[in-house]
Amino acid sequence: MASTVTSRRKQLGNELRHARNAAKMTQQQVAEVLGCTQGKVNKIESGAVGVKLGDVRTMLNAFGINGEEADTLMNLARAAAGQRGHWSGYRSVVPHWFRTFTDLEPAAAEILTWHGERVPGPLQSEHYMLKQFTEAGATDVTSLVRNRLDRKAVFDQQQPPYYRFIISEGALRRAPGGFAPAVMLDQVEHLLALDRHPRVYVHVLPFSAKLAAVPNDFTIMRFPDRTRDFVYIEHSAGGLYLDDVKDFNIFVDSWDRLRGAALERGETRQFLKELAESYRSQMM
Repeated sequence: MASTVTSRRKQLGNELRHARNAAKMTQQQVAEVLGCTQGKVNKIESGAVGVKLGDVRTMLNAFGINGEEADTLMNLARAAAGQRGHWSGYRSVVPHWFRTFTDLEPAAAEILTWHGERVPGPLQSEHYMLKQFTEAGATDVTSLVRNRLDRKAVFDQQQPPYYRFIISEGALRRAPGGFAPAVMLDQVEHLLALDRHPRVYVHVLPFSAKLAAVPNDFTIMRFPDRTRDFVYIEHSAGGLYLDDVKDFNIFVDSWDRLRGAALERGETRQFLKELAESYRSQMM
């Protein structure tokens, strides 16, 4: 399974946080056991910093965790201590709040995503990417494009996640920077070409869909291992990760409602073909 140190730190931090809560201990109490500050414990649980194997063992003992569960968490801690420099070079342009998402993306079993006004990154054609970054005034467009193209490798790995996209019709009619039929024709044709990926499902939510309203964009990630399933919500100032079971199920229900109103795969393909013809006619 594809993995990185950052993703394993996130997984380990999640597990330690839930173990602490189950043991009814506060971060301050754990800090006293470790001989550090409460702030450091908070960073360990968020995956922001690494943690020594001895400290992990001390925490597990304090939480009353032993046997097979302790062995599994210690193995996770060893994996989290592995690499350095993953976010150097051209990857350094990725915002820190999005790095956990991209680290965990290849390790997911299933990803469900909804986008209302923008084509999601893994589905963007290179022409669409360039236009988007340029219109946003980005200073390092080349690095941003390379990072986004890197993400597309998730489709071609040996066992990719099932990636299920719902895209509003609005995202396919609103071009970056305004009216740009050539850009959007390239994008629509790119979506049609993605049919070759057996685990990529694209569904268009048309303007005619019978829904009272649509939610803001969100992505649901499900995992086959100990990593907790979560919902990712991006906003203007960063990204939010929700792994509370109640919150998670609310978003699953929301996605199911969107999916029920969206076009089926065959209908989506026909919709995209007709949209492509419309963009071609606008270029004449």
